[in-house]
Amino acid sequence: MAMKQGKLFINCAVTGSIHIPTMSEYLPITPQQIADEAVKAGKAGAATVHLHARDPKTGQPSSDIGLFKEICGEIHRRSNVIQCPTTGGGLGMTPEERVRVVAQLEPELASCNMGSFNFGLFPLLERYSKFKFEWEPKYLEMTREFIFANTFKSLEVFLKTFRDHGTKPEMECYDVGHIYNAAHMADRGFLDKPFFLQLIMGILGAIQPSVENLLHMKHTADSLFGDDYVWSVLPVGRYQFSLGVVASALGGNVRVGMEDNLYISKGQIVKSNEESVQKIRHLMEELSLEVATPDEVRKLLKLKGKDKTKF
Repeated sequence: MAMKQGKLFINCAVTGSIHIPTMSEYLPITPQQIADEAVKAGKAGAATVHLHARDPKTGQPSSDIGLFKEICGEIHRRSNVIQCPTTGGGLGMTPEERVRVVAQLEPELASCNMGSFNFGLFPLLERYSKFKFEWEPKYLEMTREFIFANTFKSLEVFLKTFRDHGTKPEMECYDVGHIYNAAHMADRGFLDKPFFLQLIMGILGAIQPSVENLLHMKHTADSLFGDDYVWSVLPVGRYQFSLGVVASALGGNVRVGMEDNLYISKGQIVKSNEESVQKIRHLMEELSLEVATPDEVRKLLKLKGKDKTKF
């Protein structure tokens, strides 16, 4: 079984790289908007915020380290929330380029994708006849033949860099095989306890959301890591809140936010990340579950502390 937690925590993914501006006028794009959303999410109860950057003029996902510095610096100044920047990178980037945000900013926590898979967003093309920006349809169409590559060689580069800079990896597992990859890297000494797994369901090309699949992923992690790991669930789209409640009832943590879901309820678009955090917090507290603070999560995950980052 996973580590027993007295309190559970909420992770908020503020903007991501999946949704395009055409889908929502509320999607944060500029560094200031992204930072504001992260700070408000923290005040609403999120202990960690997962961060991507976007071109402030077009909203296109960006790996510009300058944008990350601006976003993270503003959040650091205004909030105690734990920052978790992405190392997903962009098409054609080397592992060293993708993990540069860890090497340069030394965050307490950062995402680390634990395996390769087809990553398809192209079905979204069928939902829209007009787009706000020229890059959007091309971006979606590109994923028809896109493989999100996270090879073992890449993982060695990522995890060595994480350790060298004192950053805990949030291990993104999009399928069951990725959990086995995490165990392999742990066996080789690349990871320190407690291991932190983010169980992701709903990306086309990977495992899909259901209670049965969530239990299968958790049982797999239990068999591999015993009580040496902490876990969170990330259900994409309309399953975000329902499976989030299931995970919290099982003792797991929950990720919400506009990276993964643009709706607060059926047919009702979400206007801020704060709304999503407030909703999942309410649902958790209705189950008599307590929500952890950032400092409580720092202690749980054995993070180095806010003062040891380069934000």
